Amino acid sequence: MKITIIGTGYVGLVSGTCFSEFGHEVVCVDHDAAKIETLCQGQIPIYEPGLADLVTKNVSAGHLRFTTDLSQAVPGADAIFLAVGTPSSRRGDGYADLSYLYEAARGIAPYLAGYTVVVDKSTVPVGTARQVARIIHETNPKASFDVASNPEFLREGAAINDFMRPDRVVIGVESDQAAAILREIYGPLYLIETPIVVTSIETAELIKYAANAFLAVKISFINEMAAVCEAVGADAIALAKGIGLDGRIGKKFLHPGPGYGGSCFPKDTVALLRTVQEHGVSARIVEAAVEVNAAQKARMVKKIRDALGGSESGKTIGVLGLTFKPETDDMREAPALTILPALLERGATIKAHDPQGIHEAAKLLPASMLYVDDPYEVFVNADAVVLLTEWNQYRALDFNRMKDEMRNPVFIDLRNVYEPRKIQAMGYAYVGNGRGE
Repeated sequence: MKITIIGTGYVGLVSGTCFSEFGHEVVCVDHDAAKIETLCQGQIPIYEPGLADLVTKNVSAGHLRFTTDLSQAVPGADAIFLAVGTPSSRRGDGYADLSYLYEAARGIAPYLAGYTVVVDKSTVPVGTARQVARIIHETNPKASFDVASNPEFLREGAAINDFMRPDRVVIGVESDQAAAILREIYGPLYLIETPIVVTSIETAELIKYAANAFLAVKISFINEMAAVCEAVGADAIALAKGIGLDGRIGKKFLHPGPGYGGSCFPKDTVALLRTVQEHGVSARIVEAAVEVNAAQKARMVKKIRDALGGSESGKTIGVLGLTFKPETDDMREAPALTILPALLERGATIKAHDPQGIHEAAKLLPASMLYVDDPYEVFVNADAVVLLTEWNQYRALDFNRMKDEMRNPVFIDLRNVYEPRKIQAMGYAYVGNGRGE
């Protein structure tokens, strides 16, 4: 099949590369000439494990190419996937900004030749596909096409595996022809018996938001339970295990932390709330999850402040991890962006390490932040060290080596990576998240 991907951001680049690995002929289009030139030179603009090797392999095999020219990429395509950004509106009202998506629809419309399935791959509110169809019809009344919804469910840091071995593929269509083309595109997944959920366009659009909202609720729930555990002297890790072994609940996303972040949960939960409000219904559980997540980040600031004796003024804090999760360089809505500025404003000095995120973090965090190349450097002369992101290289630190380098051996484990008693036995004051010790 001939596939065109509009947008070479995270979703577009991963999707296009994986489709080419399936054996399809894929061209990825972006209006950013510098980015396309970078990709043509074999350089990947984002960090995602395994992606660079897969891009190189399929470019060499002739299955994958990059261009800025819609006139060459659109005609003759069996399917065109719109994978552009849909960030929160700059107005700050929580609505999704669909301007990039609509611009992409207008861009491809004049070049559509022969029957084509135009697929919304971006995360979009219910009703967006109808607007894309309207825009294409208005721009090119003679175009022969169907619009479909095929939401992505990619986890940053595990996106290649998520695409190649997904839990399910969701396809929202109105015609048998569109469904047949999308089934053929995803044909290689039949070999591993991947469920294909074919439904209406509106349902497919809502599935993506509902899935992210449910996971955000689950994270917010365990963070609230962690606060309860601290208040009553219980252990949130044991609590999570005790409820997670119930097959109706499941153990995933039951890990107390400093709050969810990233490109999906924060914006998608708020966008869903705007959709339900527009239709005169409510989603109070999702509203509560959003509020709990904001409160959780503020609670982490207080936790750090209390561990420093009630004030961070004049104190040096070491930070391990800045990105919102491991195995990515993504800083979007990372808890660090809320927690660390609050500490800096009250007079703290912060030294931070992150394996991949420092370049992006430096663009978003205050200029007074200090960055180091070695994780052990954050311990030197520190009054406390905070583990903020659970990168694998932070899971086996030599605490005996670093205790004497600190001004005060205080370790604040916001991800509960370490066993409290082991750290305490080495002479540290240990502060966990939901550990009611």
